[in-house]
Amino acid sequence: MGEPVFVVFNPRSGKGRGARLVQPVLEALARPGITLEHALTAQAGHEAELAERAVASGFRKIVAVGGDGTWSNVASGVLRSGQAAALGLIPGGTGCDLAKSLGIPPKDVAACAAIVHDGAVRTIDVGRIEGRYFLNCAGFGYDIAVIEDSWRVTWLQGDLLYLYCALKQLGSFPGFPVEIEADGVVQGRRELLLLVLANGRIFGGGFRIAPGADLADGRLDVSVFGNAGLLGRLSMLVGLLRGTHGAVAGVHTFSGRRFRLRFDAPPAYETDGEWNRAAGPVVELEMLPGALRVMVPATAPA
Repeated sequence: MGEPVFVVFNPRSGKGRGARLVQPVLEALARPGITLEHALTAQAGHEAELAERAVASGFRKIVAVGGDGTWSNVASGVLRSGQAAALGLIPGGTGCDLAKSLGIPPKDVAACAAIVHDGAVRTIDVGRIEGRYFLNCAGFGYDIAVIEDSWRVTWLQGDLLYLYCALKQLGSFPGFPVEIEADGVVQGRRELLLLVLANGRIFGGGFRIAPGADLADGRLDVSVFGNAGLLGRLSMLVGLLRGTHGAVAGVHTFSGRRFRLRFDAPPAYETDGEWNRAAGPVVELEMLPGALRVMVPATAPA
């Protein structure tokens, strides 16, 4: 008899794709002798509460159907529970970037269900910022403008949505000043276009922000994009799409475990594609090595 499975659905993810996946996912996960229960989120952030409650009820396989934000919120509930539950991912959101680093298929519900029942479990690192957990990345600046623009575009979905909004915002985003301190070393104040601290390899629906990132090395891969004119920004964007931005003028990459960022005012930032406003002008981030168990294909990339 297999382990019981609890499924958290975000019906609003992927501009309604999460709602359309409820029946197909439940049918794919159903197996004789396996207890299968589920719940749908009622408001933003409800995923964490549902996951924590499921773990408290004895479930140790928690499946999240949605995108990166949904997965991050469900993971938060699992982490808060203090129990060794494993997180399963079924893509149903807009970007679903973490799945690309874990080898989870983007549009194959049956294959994702097979991973839940028959796949492997691996341990990954988790980022934390202002008490909020993130699995894939945290970002400041240009990507916030892209996310805000994506809210207004209703006729595109998936990777094309983010690429379209990225091109729209390329010439209009003004940039921002920040001082970066990494592992106790102050790197100075700079005027930036974009700052991303990545655990996974992909962000923004297909941009290869950290091609060499390792989800289990205990470090965040940082990409610092200096502010530039339109041609310089285009060069950075092309490099970002190819994963070669580290060699582009004005881009600096490095890694670290703990960070302190000093802004002129409380910044907006994103964690796994979700918009947040910082409590103050100084923002601290850290890595939590090996904090989360996730379900992956038996042959998932390391």
